[in-house]
Amino acid sequence: MRTIFFEDLGEVAYDKAWDYQESLLKANLDIKAAWYNSPETTGAVKQITKNHLLFCSHPHVYTLGKSGHIENLLVNDTRLKELNVSFFKTNRGGDITYHGPGQIVGYPILDLEQYETDLGKYMRNLEEVIIRMLTTYGIESGRLQGSTGVWLDAEVPGRARKICAMGVRCSRWVTMHGFALNVNTDLNYFGYIVPCGITDKAVTSMNKELGQKVDEQEVKERLIEQFEVVFQSDIVTELITNYQH
Repeated sequence: MRTIFFEDLGEVAYDKAWDYQESLLKANLDIKAAWYNSPETTGAVKQITKNHLLFCSHPHVYTLGKSGHIENLLVNDTRLKELNVSFFKTNRGGDITYHGPGQIVGYPILDLEQYETDLGKYMRNLEEVIIRMLTTYGIESGRLQGSTGVWLDAEVPGRARKICAMGVRCSRWVTMHGFALNVNTDLNYFGYIVPCGITDKAVTSMNKELGQKVDEQEVKERLIEQFEVVFQSDIVTELITNYQH
C-alpha cells in the first residue's frame, strides 16, 4: 500500500495554499532531480517521493486556469471589491471557477510514477472518489462527456448541473491543484462568472440537493475513505509542521 499524508488546513487564503502546494511539489521534484543527477555507482539509496492530500476552504475567490478566458469573469474590479472576492490567474488547467466558504477543496500532491503515468486516468480517479462519496448520501452523480468534474443528471437535457469542479497541474508526473466540492456553498457567487466556461449548464451543491445543511467534517471523512479505496493507498494524518497561515 502506498502512503498519502493528509493535512486539513482549515480556511486559508488561496495564494497561501497555492504557495504551500508549490513547496510540496518542489520537494518531490528535487528528489526526482537527485535520482537523475546521482550516478548509480555512488551507491546512494533513492529517497522516495512523498504523496500528500490537503483539504481546505478559501475565502471568496475566483480563479482562472491557464487555458481560461477572462471574459468569463462577468464583473469588474470595483464589483469584485464590493463582493469581497479575490481573483487569481493560476497555472492549473481549466477555465474560471469559484471557491468560498462551505466548499471542500482537495489538493492531492501525488507522484503518479507511484501510481500510473496517465493524467487522464488520474482525473477519472478523482471524479470516481467524488462519485462514490456522493452515493453514500444518496446523491447519484456521474461524468459529462467532454467535460471534467462531477455532474448530476449529466445526460438529461436542461437538467445537467455540476457539483464538483476539477483542474490540475502535473510536473514530472507530480500533481497539484485538484477538486472543489460544493457542500454548503453559496451558489449565488457562481452568478458572476461563466463557471468553467460552460454557458448552458447549472451549478449545484450537496446542501441544495439534500435540502439541508451538510456536516462538512463528515464529508471529509467519507472523502478520505473513498480516496483510499480508489487510489489503493493508506492515508495517514500528518501534523502540520511547514505550513503557516
